[in-house]
Amino acid sequence: MKTKAAVVYETGKPIEIEELDLDGPKAGEVLIRYTYAGLCHSDVHISHGDMEARLPMVLGHEGAGIIEEVGEGVTRVQAGDHVVCSFIPNCGTCRWCATGRQSICDMGATILEGYLPGPRWPLSGPKGQYGAMCMLGTFSQYGTIHQNSVVKVDDDLPLDKAVLVGCGVPTGWGSAVNAADVQPGETVIVSGVGGIGVNAVQGARYAGAKNLIAIDPLQNKREKAMELGATHAVATAEEAGDLARAMTNGNGADKTIVTAGIVSEDIVTGAFNATGKGGMVVLTGLNRLDINNVQLPGSLMTLFRKTVKGALFGDCNPTVDIPKILGLYQSGDIKLDELITRTYTLEQVNEGYDDLLNGKNIRGVMVHEH
Repeated sequence: MKTKAAVVYETGKPIEIEELDLDGPKAGEVLIRYTYAGLCHSDVHISHGDMEARLPMVLGHEGAGIIEEVGEGVTRVQAGDHVVCSFIPNCGTCRWCATGRQSICDMGATILEGYLPGPRWPLSGPKGQYGAMCMLGTFSQYGTIHQNSVVKVDDDLPLDKAVLVGCGVPTGWGSAVNAADVQPGETVIVSGVGGIGVNAVQGARYAGAKNLIAIDPLQNKREKAMELGATHAVATAEEAGDLARAMTNGNGADKTIVTAGIVSEDIVTGAFNATGKGGMVVLTGLNRLDINNVQLPGSLMTLFRKTVKGALFGDCNPTVDIPKILGLYQSGDIKLDELITRTYTLEQVNEGYDDLLNGKNIRGVMVHEH
């Protein structure tokens, strides 16, 4: 079949809209009709070359839709099911899945190559084989993806909101609740309030942070953080550190979660300095893979027993945490509607990313037209 998709052919160039050929599902695979896709910063990392991916690639790794057809041996879903896609698949049987660490499932090794196990390339076009971002390629009208990448959700859930629980919401939420293990009464800093950081704010608030300080240079982002649970919002790490120390008899933050779009050495150092004795810094945001952006005084880390750790997908287990977070949305304990700044069509994808990079959006959502 044919599908219209947003493709990156060359880093630094605009994303192009292309009609591609799509194979139907084979064993273990499903055909999905994407209805919505989230515009997440990680796709910009690919198009800008911050993260090396095999090109050409259909972008989009935050997606929701309806299963049209299933291949042989598929047991997780059936035709007609409403699903949210998980940007890292979960096989359930590798060492990591089997020990409750689905976010580092071995099957996720090829998400930047963009092919299904095999290797298999369902998408093809004028430039040969096309990869799909995170093996999903949600900036396409249709996709043939593995059943391990989808999670069935209730039919009555609005997919235009549920789409955000495929990447941004659990990544931020889990960075606070799982990775940072925020406890009631703690002082928490969230550094960078975009589609990830605003959900780290929601997670830390729900987990019981007493003082919750958001850092962002943009006024609109600071206002959104306050709306969704922050107690304070400031423009710099220095201000956040001073505030945290004033609230804790000079100690500093218990937990600092770094969710900036591009994590520089200055941001990591600022987070480390704002974090007090026995505290933890969680690194969720990304930068180029070849940049050493963590340069810290190891003796201070030792003497003050500070922890610096990386978190992927908010250390979530998507088969459990995606339905859990959607349940919290249904009960009013987490907000999704308020995260969506604007919607776009497939043809407006470049405009959507310009808005993201210019700081206009907390989250943009692509609405697929069929």
